[in-house]
Amino acid sequence: MTAGVYAELADLVALRHVASGFSFLPRQPLASLLAGRHASRLRGRGLNFEELRGYRPGDDPRHMDWKATARLRKPQVRVYTEERDRPVLLVVDQRRTMFFGSRRKMKSVVAAEAAALAAWRVLAQGDRVGALVFNETRTSFVRPERSARAVSHLLGELVAFNHELHVEDSSPAVPGRLSATLDQAARIATHDYLVCLVTDFAGGDEVSARTLMRIAAHNDLFVVGVSDPIGRELPRAGRLVFSDGAGQLVVDSSERDVRQRFRARFDELEGDWRALLRRLDVPLLHLTPETDVVDQVRAQLGAERDRGRRAGS
Repeated sequence: MTAGVYAELADLVALRHVASGFSFLPRQPLASLLAGRHASRLRGRGLNFEELRGYRPGDDPRHMDWKATARLRKPQVRVYTEERDRPVLLVVDQRRTMFFGSRRKMKSVVAAEAAALAAWRVLAQGDRVGALVFNETRTSFVRPERSARAVSHLLGELVAFNHELHVEDSSPAVPGRLSATLDQAARIATHDYLVCLVTDFAGGDEVSARTLMRIAAHNDLFVVGVSDPIGRELPRAGRLVFSDGAGQLVVDSSERDVRQRFRARFDELEGDWRALLRRLDVPLLHLTPETDVVDQVRAQLGAERDRGRRAGS
């Protein structure tokens, strides 16, 4: 296989050794995009109520039980313990729109690497991890489990879907595949999951936006947006031919008006999704094929920037 065109299982397995320097736990570095103004943007694992007891110095005032305090005339707090784990569901896009890349790798490879990196990190944190991997015709559900064998199975599904992509595929695109997969994710992740969507947002519509809202209402939601530089900025390269496998479109990129309209359309679509995610307070991690996925994840989740700040202080 040509490097960067397809994901290879050995490479995804090897990411286990570099899946560090970031986390999906509530406590986040200040520079991380997962950190909110006052607390983490991830709620983390659920809490189980254990007991009611007298207040002790250092107890969290938010756990005060004011009714019990008034009844007993002594400060009382509700004690909680964190649930043993939090299931993580990766929703990974491997449709034909992901089979594109102008620098180093295909978007589909970037998505597979990001999902593998997340799966290994989640396992290291002691949580269960599963996935929904989808393309135009089918979806594979890998049930969340806490074992290296389960992650290996997940990676095998990623590679299988990734290797089904090819330029000769002339089957028509299936509208609504993103929405349908998100609906399946919503039915699996009923509450207290971390759902991580990895996609280029192609085919996103009102239905998929509403489904994201459903997911975010009862779970932590984290989105990884994958885009290629040529998708954002059309190069000035004369006549360009684009194909979706079923047809071709010829664009004269030397015309300034064409490039401006191309950029404006991309900004409009991206702006709509960014606005929705901001409204839902959902973090968006942006990845491109231009640089190493591990470096991009560490940089945006804050570990590298925090390290640099400490070294320079």
